[in-house]
Amino acid sequence: MKELVERVKGSPIIGVIGASECGKDVYEQAYEVGRLIAGRGAILICGGMGGVMEGASQGAYEAGGLTIGVVPGFSAADANPYIAVPIVTGLSHARNVIIVRTSQVAIAISGSYGTLSEVSFALTLNKPVISLGSWDFDDKIIRASSPQEAVDKAFKVIER
Repeated sequence: MKELVERVKGSPIIGVIGASECGKDVYEQAYEVGRLIAGRGAILICGGMGGVMEGASQGAYEAGGLTIGVVPGFSAADANPYIAVPIVTGLSHARNVIIVRTSQVAIAISGSYGTLSEVSFALTLNKPVISLGSWDFDDKIIRASSPQEAVDKAFKVIER
């Protein structure tokens, strides 16, 4: 356990936000984002459920990364199988502020209104947002056209 703590202590924390249901292409993008995040030694935090959250978690988990899921319900069993640390909130969509507050930067992949709320919280809290095919309504949102570009831009923001 001590080795794990030492390995992750001080690691960047990147939020991945997106819809709880998505098609195969979006899932694969999320998977690649998660894999790249873990490959660069960062911790992935997300809403812990399906869709984009599961894809990113699976990619990070299979690459040996630490995955944290802030689940909306009352049971850790609600989290997708790739979440190593489920945080049970019972807060439904209100958990979104916890995900954003904990993240140093958020990567938004596709998504709907729940994702929009996370993007809005991030902008309100002056947290950078990278959009990979997601919401694009403010000049503060950083656009990316591929998982690699999204993760590269996230790390560039963190390193500032």
